[in-house]
Amino acid sequence: MESDSSSRLNRDTNSTPGAVLYNSVIIIVDLAFLLFKFWFRVFVELYYGLFGAEERNVANDVILITGTGHGIGKELALQYSALGATIVGWDINEAMNADTIKQIKSKGGKAFGYTVDVTNREKVLETASKVLTEVGDVTILINNAGIMPQHEMLKHSEKEIRMVFEINTVAHCWMFQAFLPRMIEKNRGHIVALSSIAGIVGFKNLVPYCGSKFAVRGMMEALCEELRLYSDGNSKIKFTTVYPYMVDTGLCKRVKIRFENFLKLLKPSEVAAAIVSAQRRGIVELTVPRYMFFLNSFLRNFPTTASAYVRDFFDSGIESDM
Repeated sequence: MESDSSSRLNRDTNSTPGAVLYNSVIIIVDLAFLLFKFWFRVFVELYYGLFGAEERNVANDVILITGTGHGIGKELALQYSALGATIVGWDINEAMNADTIKQIKSKGGKAFGYTVDVTNREKVLETASKVLTEVGDVTILINNAGIMPQHEMLKHSEKEIRMVFEINTVAHCWMFQAFLPRMIEKNRGHIVALSSIAGIVGFKNLVPYCGSKFAVRGMMEALCEELRLYSDGNSKIKFTTVYPYMVDTGLCKRVKIRFENFLKLLKPSEVAAAIVSAQRRGIVELTVPRYMFFLNSFLRNFPTTASAYVRDFFDSGIESDM
């Protein structure tokens, strides 16, 4: 009875004209503050988008990159090394990874190579501990390793599908668990994830691959939000997700491009340069080329049947490798 009386009293108090007016004023003030913060941030980001934010110095950073044996990973290692950073290269292919490390050292750079299967959680955690002891804290983590089998969904084997998600998606979780605790402890760090244009647009012959890359986008967005909320907005750990178009790394075996001047096959070096610049400027999401994010967002405002006409006009994608 006493509890019921208290509840009625609280309801009566909150429903008085004075309380209603007070609550209404609070909501109006909060809304006005929200609009100010929202549009202020929009104009700041628009300014940086048009004129570019300053690229921060990475000479004192320890940068761990997965998949440094070839392609984008190798180019990232070489380009970051040229900026003075210490490179930690992880790859399952020991010989190719060693070659990348050797190239960096031959130019006077600082580099450490480790043979790691990123799908093996125990191996990831064990090697992460070794990196901390032998090199130091990883301040920039770039999850780049990936595979891309390309054929019709019903022709994918169970093993192939599982491997796509293990390497392209699940491995990111093991890397987060290995390196994020130290970043949180020091409230410093930057995580970069390689998704793909196939992580924002579905393509034929790439159903499992698209699923794995769409998942990367979701994980990065959720992790960023989780750290923001658990730190009450005080987290200084940054996140960048990159969505490259088709890149000439050997993964795209049978490419179909109608307008090669508009949608050309990208070189690993130019994609790596775009990633390095985006990371150094703190860009959260980047497509390579940049216009593809805006084109995709624009087309998604229309019926899928209508946007399909646009895709048919460009007539580009990946043919089956079978």
